[in-house]
Amino acid sequence: EITRYIIGYYCQLRPHQYNGGLTPNESERLYWENSKIVANFS
Repeated sequence: EITRYIIGYYCQLRPHQYNGGLTPNESERLYWENSKIVANFS
């Protein structure tokens, strides 16, 4: 039940000030999206 709460709410829905108001999942998605751009550039 605790794991479901953490994964379901904390990572997917709850915005974090550290991530600029993004959820952890959205922040990670943007990170990987940007890393692909950098990898293609070099």
